[in-house]
Amino acid sequence: MMEYKNKYFAGERILYGLTDAILDGITFGSGESPLKEAKNIRLKNSIFKWKYPLWYDENVKVENTTFETMSRSGIWYTKNISIKNSALQAPKLFRRTSHIILDNVHFANAEETMWTCNDIKITNSQINGDYFGKDSQNIYLDHVSIVGNYVFDGAENIEVHNSTFISKDAFWNCDNVTIYDSIIDGEYLAWNTNNITLINCKIESDQGLNYIDHLEIKNGSLIHTDLAFEYVSNLDVELNTKMDSIKNPISGKITVPEIGTLIIDPDKVDPSKTELDCPKIGTKIVHSDTNQTPKD
Repeated sequence: MMEYKNKYFAGERILYGLTDAILDGITFGSGESPLKEAKNIRLKNSIFKWKYPLWYDENVKVENTTFETMSRSGIWYTKNISIKNSALQAPKLFRRTSHIILDNVHFANAEETMWTCNDIKITNSQINGDYFGKDSQNIYLDHVSIVGNYVFDGAENIEVHNSTFISKDAFWNCDNVTIYDSIIDGEYLAWNTNNITLINCKIESDQGLNYIDHLEIKNGSLIHTDLAFEYVSNLDVELNTKMDSIKNPISGKITVPEIGTLIIDPDKVDPSKTELDCPKIGTKIVHSDTNQTPKD
């Protein structure tokens, strides 16, 4: 393989179409698309300073490399890329890319990153930024921390282990989500999602887990979570902590030690379709969403 070591490159498409090469200690300065349409390349100990560094590439391995802030929109339409032990500072870094492996990476600004991508594995990584993972498919996370709203909006086939999400509107409009041994903190969790399973998870979500079909929770904690399960069908929920309030579930079974307020409005849902196993209920309400009389 051709090898480039300890060099500085500048200029648009400076190594366009590079094939079968090792790049070690390289700085790519000003100039767009320095490695466009490259194949079978290995990058080590390098720096990207400008836009669109890895577009339409195939079979790329990256280690100990920095994507600086202006290397935005950096990895689009690429197939088979792995990145480890690297700092990813630029937004919009991945789009329409497939077969992605990331390990021990830090996304300093992951805004609008990983959109419409497929076959993604991320481990031991930190991600900061809104709208990460929108409309992507076949995603696996383990020991990942994500701080940013609207994570995985519209995504499909997601499996998560040992991870933390601080995110408003996380997992909206998704299909087939399974999360194990994780923490989720953020309001309006997983609205309009189909088939979501949460096992050994701790969740705090104002008005979380509503408008869902097929929701399974095993050994779950819903801390300070109110108005949950509204218009959720096919519930299979086993909780080990008190629920602040539950509102108008459609069908299924809920097992919970205590409910602060239970709202079941027979004008909105059929109460007989939801089995409730709860030894202690504070307040029961049979009317919901009634208009108030205006004050003078």
